[in-house]
Amino acid sequence: MRVLMVSDVYFPRVNGVSTSIETFRRSLAEHGVEVRLVAPRYGDEREVAGIRRIPGWKVPRDPEDRLVSWHKLRAAVREEAVDCDLIHVQTPFLAHYAGLGAARRLGRPVIATYHTLFEEYLHHYAPMLPAAWLKALARRFSRGQCNALDGVVVPSTAMRERLYDYGVTVPAHVLPTGIPLQRFEAGDRASFRERHGIPPWQPTALFVGRVAHEKNIGFLLGALAIARQRLPELLLLVTGEGPALDSLRQQVETMGLGGNVRFLGYLDRAGELPDCYAAADIFVFASRTETQGLVLLEAMAMGLPVVALAAMGTRDILAPGRGCLTPDDDVTAFAQAMLTLLEDAGLRRRLAEEARAYAREWADDRLAGRLAGLYQALAGRG
Repeated sequence: MRVLMVSDVYFPRVNGVSTSIETFRRSLAEHGVEVRLVAPRYGDEREVAGIRRIPGWKVPRDPEDRLVSWHKLRAAVREEAVDCDLIHVQTPFLAHYAGLGAARRLGRPVIATYHTLFEEYLHHYAPMLPAAWLKALARRFSRGQCNALDGVVVPSTAMRERLYDYGVTVPAHVLPTGIPLQRFEAGDRASFRERHGIPPWQPTALFVGRVAHEKNIGFLLGALAIARQRLPELLLLVTGEGPALDSLRQQVETMGLGGNVRFLGYLDRAGELPDCYAAADIFVFASRTETQGLVLLEAMAMGLPVVALAAMGTRDILAPGRGCLTPDDDVTAFAQAMLTLLEDAGLRRRLAEEARAYAREWADDRLAGRLAGLYQALAGRG
């Protein structure tokens, strides 16, 4: 069968949505699903079979993203959808309306993946407006969009519960993105540390993700400041870029953490990122609004023990307690969990083994098979 995915974001724009699209796009082929994709053009990306790029303009105050021509997007989606069995929308902006319009025009089923919990972070980007008003607006917007579809895919049970609380009445299918284990099997710890001037003995924690306000990286800096009192040489690596980068750099300066934090920017997922995972001793994550937390599984696949808050979508990954420590939502408790892992090599080894075994249960081919089954059922082929 053929499925058309439509998105307002895709690589080279690095985020969880892009990663999810690419993971499923590649893995679904093994289950008899041909995926086409309509997404923005960011620059001079090379042409790839099955991906149609729509030229766009940089979004004001957010140059990582692109705003495409509505007319060109709608025309491309309609054209690509003609011989497809189903349309799968990946983002709630212009892509949602282009995908929904084409589906209704052609009489095809249409679903969307609800990747982002908008109500929890809009206030970071519009602080001049009342938070309660923004939350109500986000809930009403999401409810209306979801109920216009034939179904919604959510990456966690917490997200499904939240959408039902909004008043969403269409079926919400819990189907997280899987991990391409072959990309996260090994990395060169020594080489990465040498390239970045990190001594082999230095205890190192790692955060991977978009450097955005909703990722709660400031919480990690607070925990680092506490843990440093007992482990002065502790280093935190922060990979990724985003709108919170400047304020976090200022926070590091203000807290006197300049010698304990390094911002590394984006790392190539095919080489540099696995090496970075391998170079760290623990992985730290404090987002309270994550819809799944793919980076937790990437770290676990690399055998990197995790210290993270179990909140929203990360609960599905962290609840079994395998390969991780989940302290209370308190900087002191988080700092203590970091120290417990860093000071106990035996515990790190045990959690590393658990993490690798657990990550295999989230393999991309297994979860792509489930999505293929959902497609077939919705298209009347199940």
